[in-house]
Amino acid sequence: MVSAAIIFLGALSVGGLLMWGVLHLVSQPGLLAHPNARSSHSQPTPTMGGVAIVVLVLAYLAWVAGSQPQLAWSLFGALAALALVGLWDDLAGLSAQLRLLVHAGAAALVLWGLQLDLTWFWLAVIWVSLMWLINLYNFMDGIDGLAACQTLVFCLGVHWLTVGVPGWSGDLLWLLGGVTLAFCGFNWPPAKIFMGDVGSGFLGLLLGALSLYVWQSFALPLVASLILLAVFWFDATYTLCVRIGSLQEFTQAHRSHMYQQLAQRKGHLWTTTAFLIFSLCWLMPMAWLTVEFAHTLFAQVGILLLTVLPLAVLCWRLGAGIAPHAHPSPSDG
Repeated sequence: MVSAAIIFLGALSVGGLLMWGVLHLVSQPGLLAHPNARSSHSQPTPTMGGVAIVVLVLAYLAWVAGSQPQLAWSLFGALAALALVGLWDDLAGLSAQLRLLVHAGAAALVLWGLQLDLTWFWLAVIWVSLMWLINLYNFMDGIDGLAACQTLVFCLGVHWLTVGVPGWSGDLLWLLGGVTLAFCGFNWPPAKIFMGDVGSGFLGLLLGALSLYVWQSFALPLVASLILLAVFWFDATYTLCVRIGSLQEFTQAHRSHMYQQLAQRKGHLWTTTAFLIFSLCWLMPMAWLTVEFAHTLFAQVGILLLTVLPLAVLCWRLGAGIAPHAHPSPSDG
């Protein structure tokens, strides 16, 4: 636990310094994120805060590559490619086709590094799921503090459920949790800086890769990781299905996710706080039930379905995926 505390507090301190430097560097008119059809803020705000997370994680992966050469370098290459493409998109914009090509290659590189002992069918399912996770993390990074809190919930939740993941992956989770907490200090409503595409897609793939690795290592069932990430993947998937089913232009920017509907009514601070309470009081206990009592796939899937039931009801009640009427936003984050 001493080494874990050192890694966490070290990442928190270094991450805070990096965030302070990034904030001062990008606080220029040409580098501000301006409100658009997808954003839930009303004031131009500095972006690319995810650079601090990217730098620390990539430095750590390069450091551990000596003991885990194939996996560490494949993760490094995949995540670095996503970060560069995200940074390019933040600065100048990028075509959807090029982004998709890089996402596909990054997901494939992660699978190559993990060397999962699965059939081609399941490898294809996981490959598509990783690409979806990259994109949905970007879609869900739309209000202050939410994406950072989801990362913290995952990192601390995995350690709690496993009573501490051993080895390099456990250290990476502590490091990621520390630097994300540092970012959260700058991104908490009202945000001083946004994560940007450089950080959101990066985190989506990293959390997906870590979920697969701890599952492959028999440290944590994959369903438990899915439960910890349930708000993000369920809201994004439900919203996409509704938009496709209602024949909307689903590739266009929008603000109809469940969390965006809540933020328009209650504000960013209320919505992000409610997410944290829901995660601590519902998602983590359900993930614990999966670890302790669900020893068959049937039982795990049953707990997963029960877990997302409140999210399904909320998405339905709020009309997720259906273009909302204009609501005065209580927050300009």
